[in-house]
Amino acid sequence: MVTDKQVRILMKLIKTEKAQYLAASKAGMDEKTARKYIRSNKLPSQLKKEHTWRTRKDPFEAVWSEVSDHLQTNSGLDGVTIFFYLQRKYPGKFADGQLRTLQRKIKIWRALEGPGKEIFFPQEHKPGRLAESDFTDMSKLSITVGGQHFKHLLYHFVLTYSNWEHGTICFSESYESLSEGLQNALWELGGIPAEHKTDRLSAAVHKVSHPEEFTRAYSRLLKHYGLRGRKIQAGKANENGDIEQRHFRFKRALDQALMLRGSRDFSNRDEYRSFLDQLFNQLNAGRQSRLTEEMKVVKPLPVRRLNDCKRQRVKVGPSSTIHVQHNIYSVPSRLVKEWVDVKIYAEYLEIWYAQKQIETIPRLKGEYKHAIEYRHVIDWLVRKPGAFENYRYHADLFPTSRFRMAYDYLKKNNSARADKEYLKILYLASKETEAGVDDALRFLFDQEKDISSSLVEEIVVSAQAIPAVTEVVIEKINLSAYDELLSEREVCYG
Repeated sequence: MVTDKQVRILMKLIKTEKAQYLAASKAGMDEKTARKYIRSNKLPSQLKKEHTWRTRKDPFEAVWSEVSDHLQTNSGLDGVTIFFYLQRKYPGKFADGQLRTLQRKIKIWRALEGPGKEIFFPQEHKPGRLAESDFTDMSKLSITVGGQHFKHLLYHFVLTYSNWEHGTICFSESYESLSEGLQNALWELGGIPAEHKTDRLSAAVHKVSHPEEFTRAYSRLLKHYGLRGRKIQAGKANENGDIEQRHFRFKRALDQALMLRGSRDFSNRDEYRSFLDQLFNQLNAGRQSRLTEEMKVVKPLPVRRLNDCKRQRVKVGPSSTIHVQHNIYSVPSRLVKEWVDVKIYAEYLEIWYAQKQIETIPRLKGEYKHAIEYRHVIDWLVRKPGAFENYRYHADLFPTSRFRMAYDYLKKNNSARADKEYLKILYLASKETEAGVDDALRFLFDQEKDISSSLVEEIVVSAQAIPAVTEVVIEKINLSAYDELLSEREVCYG
C-alpha cells in the first residue's frame, strides 16, 4: 500500500529526475501507480473512500421506528432500558450480546437528531474579583478524633483567580458556620474581593419563602465587608464550579496527606485543625504569584470582625428550659419565667440576662434534641424526688456510666428510697465535684460495699485518697516456692 509519505517524495523527485520511472522507483512504487497519483495530484489518504456501507445486517432495523418514537418522546431513556423493553416485547428476537449495537445506534441518533446538550462556557477570571464558598462533607475520609469517628463538614473558601483557599471545621450548614468560616478566610487572606458567590443555602443565606432574597443576617455580613453577594441557580452546581472542583482536589490532597501520615486518628480537634492548616499552607504556597496580583486590588479589611452569631429572645419555661432553633436546653432554675437573650454561635450558645452572661451551653447538632444539665434542676429535684422516675429527661441526669450503675444498684437493693438516695448523690456532685463523686462510686464498687449517699459523702468530704484506675497492685512472688519445687523433683528422680 502506497503511503502519503511516498507520494510526497514522488512529487519532489519528478521535478529533478530525467525520467518518470526513475522517480517512481526511488519513491518505492511502480510507474503505473506513480502516473495515477501524478494525474490526480492527491495523496492516498485523500483518495480513500469513506466507509458508509454496513458489513452485516442491522438487527434493530425492523423496530427502529418504534425505538426512535420512544427517544423523541423521552430522549433521556437509557439504552439498557430500551433493550430490556424490546426483549420483553419480542421474546427470543434479541440476544444479550446485541446490547452494545443498540447503544451505538442510540448514541448516533442523539448526536444527529437528539436535543441539543447543555453548553458550559469557560470563564475568564480577574484578580480580586470573585470568591466562591460552600460546605463539603468530610465523612468519606474516615477521620477519627480520640478513636471516635469525627463527623463534620468543612466550610471551604476559594479565590477563583489564584485558587487561594481556606477551610473551617463546622458541623452544620448554618448561617453561624458560614459567618465564622467566611470571616476566618477573609482575615487570613488580609483583604476582601469584590464578590462572594454561594449556592442556594436556604438556611444560611437565602430566605425560604423568598429564595431570591438574602437573609437579613447574611446581608448584614456582606455589608460589613463591602461584598456583593451572588448566588447560583437552583440545581446548577456547575455555576459554583471552582469551589466544587476545589472540594474534589482538596479532599484528594488531604487523603494523600493522611496516607503519608500513616494514621487518620488525631488526639484532639486542635491537632486535626493544625494538620488542615498546614495542608492549606502547602497548597497555597504554589499560588503566590497570582495571589500577589489579587492582593494589589482587594479591598482592606474593616476595623473589626462581625459577631458570628444570631440573637434570639426567649422566655424560660416552668421546667427551667428554653426552646432554641427547634432544640431544648436547660438553664438555671432562678431564670424560670424570665426573658433571656440567647446568642447562637456555630458550636455553643451564650445565655444573657440583664446585660450579663449567665451561661455557655454547647450547641446541639440537628433538631428536636435536648440538653439538660443536672446542675440546673437538681435543687428542685431533691425537694420533689417523686418527679424523678417519670421525668421526661430522666436519661440526661446520669453524668457518667458510674452514676447510672449506682442508680440501678439502689433500685435493685432499696427500691423505695432509690430516687431520694440517688438525687442526694447527684446533689453532692453539683456542690462538690462530679469527678470526686465518680471516684467515690468506683471505690465503693471495687470494694463491693453498699452504695449510699452517706458513704459517698463521707469519702468525698474526707478527701480520702482513692487509687487511680490505672494503679494496679501485684503482690510480690515468693521465689523460695520454686526452690522447694525443684528439690522435690530431685528426690523423685533420685
